[in-house]
Amino acid sequence: MDNITLIAAIGKNNELGKNNDLIWHIKEDLRFFRDKTINKPIVMGINTFNSLPKLLPQRKHIILTHQEVEPSEDVMVFHDIKELLEYIKSNEEEFMIIGGASIYRQFLEYAKKMYLTEIEATDDMADVYFPEFSKEDWDRTVLCEHEENDIKYKHLVYTRKK
Repeated sequence: MDNITLIAAIGKNNELGKNNDLIWHIKEDLRFFRDKTINKPIVMGINTFNSLPKLLPQRKHIILTHQEVEPSEDVMVFHDIKELLEYIKSNEEEFMIIGGASIYRQFLEYAKKMYLTEIEATDDMADVYFPEFSKEDWDRTVLCEHEENDIKYKHLVYTRKK
């Protein structure tokens, strides 16, 4: 499948979040996330879904969870990754995997691309981490480098080597 892309912002130790929230709230990175996910289906776990302030506009929300969740016009719910993968395979659009950690872990082997914001900082209180992956399996391209509130970070795209 060439239509699965992970997108995440991670610290030096692969930190993703704490207390079901982002560690770093960087305006430019949130804009980057919006620009990469707009008009695309976004796949997430129930905790990530519950952490959203509201449904993100112009995106179909897909939740992978064992919990009962009420689907709606903008929210699809899957309880089995195999069913979700079949749904993704039957579509041509790019599916953006937006978290959390267990969702990233489940989809990493299927992803052909990852947009990672690598933040030059750490957080000892982080309780959620992006899964380890072999960088040798990926081509890495720096898209741009930024600094906001004394925090340096890079937007990168990783493309799986064939």
